[in-house]
Amino acid sequence: MSNANSREATPGPPAGSSALTPPAGAAAPVRHPGAPAPGELLGAHYGHCFGCGGQQPHGLHLAARAEEGVRVTAEFTVKAAHQGAPGLAHGGILATALDETLGSLNWLLRVIAVTGKLETDFVRPVPVDTVLHLDAHVTAVAGRKIYSTATGRIGGPDGPVAVRAAALFIEVKVDHFVENGRPAEIQAAMADPDQLRRARAFEVNP
Repeated sequence: MSNANSREATPGPPAGSSALTPPAGAAAPVRHPGAPAPGELLGAHYGHCFGCGGQQPHGLHLAARAEEGVRVTAEFTVKAAHQGAPGLAHGGILATALDETLGSLNWLLRVIAVTGKLETDFVRPVPVDTVLHLDAHVTAVAGRKIYSTATGRIGGPDGPVAVRAAALFIEVKVDHFVENGRPAEIQAAMADPDQLRRARAFEVNP
């Protein structure tokens, strides 16, 4: 309990390792001119994604919304299928929610990127039926490296922090997915006649 309290008293995102600290020459992120407008729901990047896809019956069904700058907000409701301890969200589920929200930021930069490193602080328990309110933004860009942070709050967007994370995403080409994914799913995604859906299917690496 004392350890949890000490974490709760620490403001901001996790301190993170040196790998999550932008180098001296890193640039401020620049929102792509073709990014979704502030207030616009981003929608699922891939229907079968466990984080945001509508075709996953026990997925998070996380809905992310574009905000000003290179920032997104999102929320998801913890269901009984997401339990770890009785009545409480599994820590891995909460980390997935953070990762999914952070990954959505790449759509505002209009790059394809995968999670290189994710560090998470679990500040307080998140009960089943709780809505987790997430807020993420990109802090810096250095070449192919994208640095970002996120927080998850309960009780409302301004409620107490329950989880927070710092992340490093690495920009990749679509070949990353084609060469490593299962052929049936890759071929189905690439055969989609909707060019936007086809591009977004390869937006993040679950």
